[in-house]
Amino acid sequence: MDISNIISIAKSTLAIEIAELEKLKNRIDEDFVKAVEIIHSAQGKLIVVGIGKSAHVGNKIVATLNSTGTPSQFLHASEAIHGDLGVIQKQDVVLCISNSGNSPEIVNLVTYLKDYSSALIGMTGNLKSKLAEYSDVILDTHVDLEACPNKLAPTSSTTLQMALGDALAICLMELNDFKENDFAKFHPGGSLGKNLTARVEQFVSSQKPQVTEESSIRDVIISISASSHGITVVTNEEKIIGVITDGDLRRMLLNGDDISKVLAKDIMSANPKSIEKDFLAKEAMKILKDNNIGQLIVTESGKYFGIIDIHKLLDEGIN
Repeated sequence: MDISNIISIAKSTLAIEIAELEKLKNRIDEDFVKAVEIIHSAQGKLIVVGIGKSAHVGNKIVATLNSTGTPSQFLHASEAIHGDLGVIQKQDVVLCISNSGNSPEIVNLVTYLKDYSSALIGMTGNLKSKLAEYSDVILDTHVDLEACPNKLAPTSSTTLQMALGDALAICLMELNDFKENDFAKFHPGGSLGKNLTARVEQFVSSQKPQVTEESSIRDVIISISASSHGITVVTNEEKIIGVITDGDLRRMLLNGDDISKVLAKDIMSANPKSIEKDFLAKEAMKILKDNNIGQLIVTESGKYFGIIDIHKLLDEGIN
């Protein structure tokens, strides 16, 4: 198979699934609204049930809901009928996902799902199925065409299930007024959590290179060399008045001046960029990127606190 055929098949697959998603979008109606309202008003959690490929989709939906403020738990249909039904409490809502709605596990389980919960929402592609019959609300995910060339492997149908789960989650986020700070509480780890919560102070180096404006070039070189930043901060008492980088030293040497008489104030860059230590680290990264600089002075109530390095932020996943 040549490259053009592969590209053609990929585009055809996506075109089929996009077409089915468009149909799903046009089917969003009062039943979807009712499902959202039932989940939102539930006194308990949302239990998502599925089997086969729908189980994988269900796990993803649960993960999305939990991270966006809707407490949820996945229950595998085959495990449910062998003891795990005990996880469902009467105040919980059940969302059962099954394309056919008639798989043996779902047929055996559906009456219990309805009896043990406050409401049963069925997500199915078969409106005449056992699942649809017992559901209080039906979310219609039928497809006219699977993307699989044999029309057997769940492709378009699982795409619709996933997308509809996302739609539920986003609607519930809006109803719960779930904001960025709320999102951060559930994502404390990894680069996502750090970008939402990490403060500048967490990434400040223990090294604090510093000279006065009257310092000699020898003292400047010693200060820069003693740290890994390639920079030193010039101060006048407690006031930050400038910075000197190793690049400034190289440019000075290239000028051929008599360096024995040069002082820190003669080669420093005045009014350097800075940030308070309690600001978000992502704000420091923005300043670094916007000004094309590698280090940023960190202050505490306007006084020199330390230095934050762009490489440290990048290593920690701050962007």
